[in-house]
Amino acid sequence: MGKQFAALLPEHRRFIEKQKVFFVGSAAMSAEGHVNVSPKGYDAFRVLSDNRVAYLDLTGSGNETSAHVMENGRVTILFCAFEGPPNILRLYGAGAVALPGSSEWESLVPLFPPMPGARQIIVVDVHLVQSSCGYAVPFLSYEGERDTLQRWADQKGEEGLVEYRRTKNGKSIDGLPTPLGSQA
Repeated sequence: MGKQFAALLPEHRRFIEKQKVFFVGSAAMSAEGHVNVSPKGYDAFRVLSDNRVAYLDLTGSGNETSAHVMENGRVTILFCAFEGPPNILRLYGAGAVALPGSSEWESLVPLFPPMPGARQIIVVDVHLVQSSCGYAVPFLSYEGERDTLQRWADQKGEEGLVEYRRTKNGKSIDGLPTPLGSQA
């Protein structure tokens, strides 16, 4: 059974800093709604305090986490050791979306390297941290970042990204509105 904590400890922060990938889970309230799990990479995750984290969310084919956070706030972030000692760390919390132009965006975006296609920052107020063994997780070696998303965003250009987000990121697959869609 995993261990539970009310806040991130220094060893949790050190573990997070070493990870090259994390996963974000969210779900619609409706029983017919979908559960979403999204892998995230790049240098896009920041621990803001012992109970607050954020990640820079890049333009993608969907926008499920944002819609779910807007609907009910529930979000879980999972880190998993693929190298070194086995470990799984889950952060359970209530999320919010900071959009470009908002005061929260302006205060947070300098914490991240500039990335083409940045569309929003997901901020999570963490109410539970859970660690577990990860004994069955395989070893995987990190070879480097893929540049495909960044090249795609550069090719689209800012106007193309705005149009893409307007047509593809305004609603979830369940039809839930997103903060980006609410701007349109």
